[in-house]
Amino acid sequence: MTAFLAILFSYLLGSISFSYVIAKKLRQVDIRQHGSGNAGATNTLRVLGVGPAITVLLLDCGKGVAAVYLGLWFTDGNSLIAATSGLAAIAGHNWPIYYGFRGGKGVATTIGVLATLIFYVALIAGIVAILSIVITRYVSLGSIIFMVGSTILTIFFWDFFNYPTYYIYFILVITLFSLWRHRSNIVRLVKGNESKIGAKKNTEKGG
Repeated sequence: MTAFLAILFSYLLGSISFSYVIAKKLRQVDIRQHGSGNAGATNTLRVLGVGPAITVLLLDCGKGVAAVYLGLWFTDGNSLIAATSGLAAIAGHNWPIYYGFRGGKGVATTIGVLATLIFYVALIAGIVAILSIVITRYVSLGSIIFMVGSTILTIFFWDFFNYPTYYIYFILVITLFSLWRHRSNIVRLVKGNESKIGAKKNTEKGG
């Protein structure tokens, strides 16, 4: 019962769309109707500017961190439930019950989850992802690199870092989540017409 509650609360927490809330407070607009239409930090940057975008990024990451700790707290340290709670928060961000199941792509929330569960792997993958964004200005590419990189590193180093075996399956699931949510971005990247961050006409949906 406690495990179920941890997962449920994590989903409900993940369903809070900070980009939606902040856009409503600052501009009285539905952020999903502006910019790329994505309820995430990148589109917040596009529509509202740097300050709100950083706020959304930190709060969305915080949802992931909090969900993992909810799972640990409700079950006296059960890392499987903690990981599942993190997954539930990501699902909540992507398909939020409060907003008609239309949310973001879960990148920032995923960063929070992975940074809590597999810190060193997430750190390495995150550095590579940030460098790719700086060099290419493709946020979607950086998001994909972070997820795929985290997956590969977890598979190769799970024994070295003494991660539970089920972490591999867990990260494979959230990577598939991310790739599915970024499928249109992948198509545009392959075709060479994905918009870059800061471009005047930006239709990118990677954030």
